[in-house]
Amino acid sequence: MRPLVAFLTGALFGSGLLVSGMTDTAKVQGWLDLFGAWDPTLAFVLGGAILPMAVAWRIAAHRSTSVLGDPLPTRPAPVIDARLLTGAALFGIGWALVGLCPGPAMAVLGFGGWPASLFFLAMLAGMALARLPGRKEAAI
Repeated sequence: MRPLVAFLTGALFGSGLLVSGMTDTAKVQGWLDLFGAWDPTLAFVLGGAILPMAVAWRIAAHRSTSVLGDPLPTRPAPVIDARLLTGAALFGIGWALVGLCPGPAMAVLGFGGWPASLFFLAMLAGMALARLPGRKEAAI
């Protein structure tokens, strides 16, 4: 049952990315270009994602297990540190330069050609570097 649910949710997520235009790098970069040729259409995608997630968070707050019986993780402490700020800045810079974030990057692997594959490999390398042992977290 778990593989079927994973497949169906992944297919729904990927379809949503395709239909919404989140896999179109020019459209994403147009949305991020606030002081140039701004394309506001992805704001509707953002709004459409926030509403169901707000409901899901409300429901999850009253549950200790998922629908499939797995324990739900506890909420992380709201700590803003140098590592979080650096990661957020790198994420934003990469998203603005390339027009992809992790979800759409995986979705375009099938049709994005070598540039999408190169970005995906660079993204994986960045994730691996972030997990290197010996990195200390500095609280701000």
